[in-house]
Order: sequence, then C-alpha cells, then structure tokens
Amino acid sequence: MKNDNKGTNNWEVVSPEAVGIPSKAVLDFINELEQEELCIHGFIMMKDDKVFAEGYYAPFHADFPHRMFSVGKSFTSIAIGLLQEEGKLSIHDRICDYFPDKLPEEGAHPYILQTTIRDMLMMASPHQGTTYKLMDSEDWVKTFFHYKPVRYPGTSFVYDTSATHVLSALVERISQMSLLQYLKGKILDKIGCSDNFRWLTDPEGICQGGSGLICPLRDLTRVASLCLNGGAYNGEQLIPIDYLEEATSKQIDTSLQPSIGEQQGYGYQFWRTQNNGFAMFGMGGQLAICLPEYNFLLTTMADTQGNPCGIQGIYKALWQQILPYLKENKGKIEVNDIYSRKLKEKISKLEISPEKGSLTSPIAAEVSGKRYSLAPNPTRIAQCHFEFSDGEGVFYYTSNTGEHEISFGIGSIKQQIFPDINLLSISSAAWVEENKLHLRSFIIDELPSSVNMTVTFVKNTITLVMKKTAEMKLENYQGFASGEMIDK
Repeated sequence: MKNDNKGTNNWEVVSPEAVGIPSKAVLDFINELEQEELCIHGFIMMKDDKVFAEGYYAPFHADFPHRMFSVGKSFTSIAIGLLQEEGKLSIHDRICDYFPDKLPEEGAHPYILQTTIRDMLMMASPHQGTTYKLMDSEDWVKTFFHYKPVRYPGTSFVYDTSATHVLSALVERISQMSLLQYLKGKILDKIGCSDNFRWLTDPEGICQGGSGLICPLRDLTRVASLCLNGGAYNGEQLIPIDYLEEATSKQIDTSLQPSIGEQQGYGYQFWRTQNNGFAMFGMGGQLAICLPEYNFLLTTMADTQGNPCGIQGIYKALWQQILPYLKENKGKIEVNDIYSRKLKEKISKLEISPEKGSLTSPIAAEVSGKRYSLAPNPTRIAQCHFEFSDGEGVFYYTSNTGEHEISFGIGSIKQQIFPDINLLSISSAAWVEENKLHLRSFIIDELPSSVNMTVTFVKNTITLVMKKTAEMKLENYQGFASGEMIDK
C-alpha cells in the first residue's frame, strides 16, 4: 500500500500502534522469519480493516503476480457457494450427475456414484490422492471418475486436488465461462482486484482451481479481507453469509495430518487454524490467516519448500510475536519512535538473502575455466565448467537438452531466465568449505520451485549433487554426477 494513509483498495494505512501492536512486535516477527531462514517474498498485516504492516523482499514487489498454489482452492469454493445461491446447484448434489460424459462406459464405481459436491469440498472424496497425478491422461477431469477409489466418500479427510479441479470444471460447465471470468464478474472486479489475476489451465483449458491461481499479494488480501468481513463489501453481500460460515467452519477432522497447524480441521476448501481462525493455505508459504475474534489478517507469499520449519514457521512467528498483543486488545497505544523508525528502515531494505558461506576460496582461481567430463548420470549433464570473477560466477553445462548456463552472485543475487523451463529465477552461491560451493536457484515465475546444488572439487575431479523441489519440469536437476578434468 502506498504510505499515504489510503491503500489501493481504500484501506486505511496506519502505524502498528494505531491498532494496538508495537512496531517492535512486527520487527520481531520479521526477525524470527529470518532466523528460521524462511524464504519470505512478501507479507501484509491488517487489523480492523487497516493495513499496519506491509513488506516485500526484493526482487519481489507489491504488483508481482505470484503463484498461490492451493490458495486457489478457497476461491473455487467461493464460486461453488455463489452458484448454489443462484440456484444452479446444491452442494448435496452428486457430482456424477453433472458429468455423464466423463463416466466410464461400463459405469462408475459405486463410491464415485455416491460422491457429492460437499464431499469434495471438504476433501472427503473416495480417492487416495490427486487422480490426474496417478493416471496418465490429458483429461484431468475424466481421471477423477475413472481412477479406482479406495473408500466411501464423506468419511475421512484425504487431500485430493483433483476433487477441486473437478469443482472448477463444474463452475465452468454451469456458468459457461472460465472460473476466473466468473469470479471477476461476481467478486474480484467489485472489490478492486488488479488485472494481474490469472489462472493456469489444464491440457484441456480448464482453470486449475486447485493449484493454478496467480495474483499479487494485495489481491489475495482483498479476497481474504472480504471473507473476514463475512462476505460483505461496501454494504453489498458478495458471498452468501450462510455458505461462507460453513466453508470456514470445521466440517471434517484432520487429526492424521503431519503438523499441529493442519490438525485443526477443514471446512469447504478452507483450513481451520489454532486460535479459532481459518486460512487459505498454499504450498510453500502462500497464506491468508484470518482470526475473526481479533479482526486480524496476515497474508504471505513465500517459498518455504525444503525448509524444515516450512509454513509452520510462519504460524509460529505469528503466534509468538503478534498474537499476545491481539489478545491484550488495548486499542491505540503510544508509538515508540525508535522501534517505529527501525521497522520502517527494516521494511525498506527487505531482500531475498544470498546463500551463506565464504565469498572466496583459493580453489576458485584453480578451477575457473577448467572443463570436466562427467560419467553418465541422472542429471544427464555430460560436460561442465565454472568461471569465477569478482562477486559472481557462471555454471556452464552441456546436457541432453543442449548447452546452458546459470549465472549466480556470490554474496548477492543474480536474476536470469532459468534453462530448460524458460522462467525467471534468482541465483546465489557461497563457499561452504574450501573446496565445496553451494549454489541455489529459486524459480520465481509461475512455477515457484528451487534447484539446490553442491559442487565439490577434489584434485582433478568434480562431484555435483543436485536437489530440486516441487516441479516435475526440473526432474533432470536431481541426483549425483562425478567426472574428471579435461583441461589439466
């Protein structure tokens, strides 16, 4: 939000103290995220419809269209609620009735035939997981009806993104427009969302309602704020209040989930949280945490994949640093000029941290420009070499897909289009041992993910260890490779 006391959505922008939160608490929140080495890209905090803290970690910024992953599930749920209000469906309808053309010729399995829209909304489909990942077909919707189910629907929670994808297809089939177009007309345009909203589609052009949402953090905040306010905006009830109350309430138990944050129950594509809240929740730290008792909202965009603290580290920082002051509910408090100034300075200088380690190594000059031939390996890299100069370097390599290079900063970040996938990335490296370089690249475009690599130089040999997160398109960037120097 522009710091002119009015946000881009007519939100009032105030100091943390104006809503009872010390600037030091927000500063401690940011510092705790850094201490846990969580790769946060941006955050917004609101209380009583006032923005009191907002920050972005360069190169990210307020208008950056960020992949929100499963946050889109909550948007899909809202669309279902709107269609129910229009009388075009009931969440108690059986999903097969809407997709007779997708059913097997021999007939659907009884568990599938019994499945209702509500079962799918609360992640209680009859499947063991996401069917379009378990079955090879470009018709993602069809896989839901053809893949063999494992249990009665509506009985237990299992995260199934294909269920959400079918609900997205249902919205598009009934409304005769894309999920995004439907929501724009019903909600997004009315609450002032930007034109940077878009949705990735499946091979048949259907919006990936379960994982494909891309939008700026401010737009996510607008929609989450609408939900926190009971679906009402400027006196108009944009989301049916009865449906929204159900959607954000516990509808099914999630006790078997791996973390305490995910064990609070699930509604209709909304997670329940500790402290009687609800959340839109996306892989890697895409969050909209709503605490109705305190009229408080935190939204984040991030890439916590590969970090052991993960998303729960964001929750922990919120509970420890901000929640105590929400509970005190003191209203406006006195501004501490020192911490207010420190917070403003901190936010103004936020940036993605480069890799930790030494900026120099005596071996860099020895290996710079030296080519290595690698034995056959999972990465399919046949030959490679590094070139080092002051504060930066380049990794050159030849693989089955051609000749490529990754430029990286040492003690800094470098941007480039990442090889093979042609998406924007940021890369940095550091010497973690005298003969070992750690290089990490974050993909920051529509497929947020990362490639983590260590490179060990011993005499005339090189050993690469690569590990990727999330995306199948990066499958070559996984595994071990060793080889010998050609240029001795």
